[in-house]
Amino acid sequence: MSENQNLLAEQRRSLILDEVRRRGGVRVNELTRKLGVSDMTVRRDLDALARQGVLEKVHGGAVPVVEASSHEPGFEAKSGLELTAKEDIARAAAPLAAPGTAIALSGGTTTYALAQHLLDVPDLTVVTNSVRVADVFHVAQRTAGTRQGAATVVLTGGVRTPSDSLVGPVADQAIAALHFDVLFLGVHGISPEAGLSTPNLAEAETNRRLVQSARRVVVLADHTKWGTVGLSSFAALDQVDTLVTDAGLPVEARTEISEHMRLVVAGDPDSVPGGADI
Repeated sequence: MSENQNLLAEQRRSLILDEVRRRGGVRVNELTRKLGVSDMTVRRDLDALARQGVLEKVHGGAVPVVEASSHEPGFEAKSGLELTAKEDIARAAAPLAAPGTAIALSGGTTTYALAQHLLDVPDLTVVTNSVRVADVFHVAQRTAGTRQGAATVVLTGGVRTPSDSLVGPVADQAIAALHFDVLFLGVHGISPEAGLSTPNLAEAETNRRLVQSARRVVVLADHTKWGTVGLSSFAALDQVDTLVTDAGLPVEARTEISEHMRLVVAGDPDSVPGGADI
């Protein structure tokens, strides 16, 4: 019996997607052997990944989707991808938010996961341009009632993007007047040549303002973001203090990233910080 046979559907689909991207395409019979599951199970997984728009089914298998640099998936589409990696990253990044500090959380599904790990950090001031992130704190306060040390949340305002971020002149002006101890930043893509990038021009400018207003910048990005380039760059790698990623990041990428910033790999006890010193 394959050791992969007992994988959860989400984990199995993550492995399938990695295999498709790494090899440029796979056949159903190859996946059934590798994963130790039935042909029908693999086809259901491929159907689910195709509905999410991350691969394309072809006769007998699947190939990766080549997205335009201006394509911006919505929050719901992104929220179903790399769930385990995002949760691991959020858990590893949470200790970097010290009690009593002012932090900023950008839009994105990984920063959304992080927000849920910050609910018990006392006396935080949280600035965000993410409707989803703000909702995490507001729902927690409504459910638990007003409590001492609960986070103070500032939502920037602005025009809503497909990923539920608020961008544009209103958001930019609000952010420019503020100063954060740490910015936790989600990204569409990260690469040596393009740095940090996004497919949305207005979001690029808002992210640029977030970076400028932060004493320290912590990027949260799972391994699939490495090598991805969006339409607009908004920061160079040297402007990032720390990258928190997952164990799927290739060794060669880790070496290159470490030349520019501190690298924290979720699940690696030697790289995960035990406190807010970054």
